[in-house]
Order: sequence, then C-alpha cells, then structure tokens
Amino acid sequence: MDIVEYPDRDMLALDLANHLAGELNAALHHEERVTLVVPGGTTPGPIFDDLCAADIDWARVDVSLSDERWVPETSDRSNTKLIKERLLVNRAAAAGYLSLYAPTDTPEEGLPSLIGQYETRLPLTVVVLGMGADMHTASIFPGADNLELALSDDAPILVPMRAPNAPEPRITIAAHALA
Repeated sequence: MDIVEYPDRDMLALDLANHLAGELNAALHHEERVTLVVPGGTTPGPIFDDLCAADIDWARVDVSLSDERWVPETSDRSNTKLIKERLLVNRAAAAGYLSLYAPTDTPEEGLPSLIGQYETRLPLTVVVLGMGADMHTASIFPGADNLELALSDDAPILVPMRAPNAPEPRITIAAHALA
C-alpha cells in the first residue's frame, strides 16, 4: 500500500480527479460505455470541480451515486443535487446520470423502476467511496435495518436502508457491486 501525502486539499482534489480521468479513459479504450460511481456529501465536491473539465469522452460515461437519501432530487439533502451542480457540468455535462431516486413514498416502492438500469452496468467500472464519521460507506451504516442484506454476496444490486439517527430512508448500491 502506498500512502500519498498532499500539501493541501486542493492538490489532493486535483490529483484524484486526474487519476479518475486516467482510469475512465483507460476503460473507454476497451469498453463502449463505462460507469463512474461516486459518493455524495461535502468531501468530493472539489474533486468534481476538477474532474468535470477532464478530457474524457463523457458521452460514453454514466455517473451514479453510491447511495442516496430518499428525498426529491431538488432537495438540499439530495446528493443528486450536488452531482448535477458540481460534476455534471462543463465537459461532463455530456455524461449520462443513473438516478437512485424515484418519486415514490418509500425506496421499496421505487426500487423496481431503478434496479434494471443498474443490473446492466455490472461490473461497475470506477468506484469512489467515502467514509462517514460514524464509519458508514455508501449507505451501509452500522446498525441499519438491512445491513446484513447489503453486505451479502447475493443481495440485489440496490438495497433500501434505514439507519439509526438518519432522518430519512436511503437506497444504496450493495457491497458486492461496489467491490
């Protein structure tokens, strides 16, 4: 394992964006379409600001979140809003977007309309994961109602989740698909 240190967050974001662009371009040399999965939250925003300008054939890239809160995409709590404002702009505006939200009351109701678009994208090409202060990655939270299912090798690709102390339900890509 290599540990890489940076003088500041700006350099970290730029280097990671360049690395991701290189991975996507390499995959596009032998795949017709590729899928980039990214986290939400506040940390990846600066990476998106650099990545969106990268010289990539974005029309052949589909972008997805690793997880999403079950709120309308226009909500300030929506990670989709972050993606649309900070990643799917500039050159990356040509990329496709795979939503993890449907306008239903619960993720269980919306799941059938979402799962098909993901099953055809396996294996996912490039996956970036973050980790929350409570040790969750994607919406795979310690103590969540569907934690065991989300970690199972035979889980469906998308799993609805309700985490302790989370104000709304979520949907997450299962661990086996993120690996």
